[in-house]
Amino acid sequence: MHAFASPLAAAAPVDLPTRVDLPTWFTVATLAGLSILLLADLLIVGRRPHEPTFRESALWVAFYIGLAVLFGLVLLMVTNGTLATEFYAGWLTEYSLSVDNLFVFVIILTRLRVPRHLQQHALMAGILLALVLRGLFILAGAALIERFTWLFYFFGAFLVVTAINLVRSRGAEEAEYQENALIRRIRSVLPISTEFSGARLRVRENGRRLWTPMLVVLLALGTTDLIFALDSIPAIFGLTREPFVVFTANVFALMGLRQLYFLLGGLLERLVYLSAGLAAILGFIGVKLVLEALHDNNLPFINGGEPIAAVPAIPIWLSLTVILGTLAVATVASLVKTRGRGTPAESAEGLR
Repeated sequence: MHAFASPLAAAAPVDLPTRVDLPTWFTVATLAGLSILLLADLLIVGRRPHEPTFRESALWVAFYIGLAVLFGLVLLMVTNGTLATEFYAGWLTEYSLSVDNLFVFVIILTRLRVPRHLQQHALMAGILLALVLRGLFILAGAALIERFTWLFYFFGAFLVVTAINLVRSRGAEEAEYQENALIRRIRSVLPISTEFSGARLRVRENGRRLWTPMLVVLLALGTTDLIFALDSIPAIFGLTREPFVVFTANVFALMGLRQLYFLLGGLLERLVYLSAGLAAILGFIGVKLVLEALHDNNLPFINGGEPIAAVPAIPIWLSLTVILGTLAVATVASLVKTRGRGTPAESAEGLR
């Protein structure tokens, strides 16, 4: 962080990006295309629930990553370089946070004893639920930020505290998944069978209509992802104020997450420095948010309610550079640190 202090202090203040009016046809075409893609993915999973092979998962992950890169290029041609760079920075941040969240998904699916051939279906349905919840969260966040720019102080401080907590928790044992209040309430109110019945949510046993454990799994994945969004949504609003970019970055980050779950497999345990890298990214974005809040300040007890023009704003290209550099260093350092980890049996299982 200190390495960037001197150039920023010496540079002239950078104007914060202004809202860009996106062409209506582009917005409609993007939302329609993403909806069709998600529905097609859902139909594929629904018709043939199975555990994807390493090759299948790798091809799907490469497809979704390539699609996100292509979308950024289209955004560049349709609008400007600023929005495209904001999209890439937001997508990389959300994607890296999603990878970290896979640790918790592993715990949830293991704790709830979801059969391997049904895990793909559970992840897909959970991701769709998460997209709906995040969409509502993004709309609410955009409306609040548009009216109360001082919220950037709160978001910035929250991300810095989150980053500090991530650093403090490094090396600690992963906490066992604890069902939230909603899941516990559902278990106490709804009649739930003891066994899975494929991907079905309801079954009839001895003349009674029962919910299956798949309902609990879907709600656990969806609500857990919403809790993760408390970190990720403020983080991406620190990189862009355009709701369309925030939403599409989240969609592209979540698409392919289920295939990534099967692709990484045991590799998740090798990313030992991922949390440290994410802490650095969240801390950086938190500081960026506070600087932008000072630049747009209207709180009467800070500088008499006047914006502090002398405060430098961190340009989006620098944010993208920091995010890319941090993820690269964390990944390489993790793989070097854990080189040789894993048994031949585990490797054979992962490449099956």
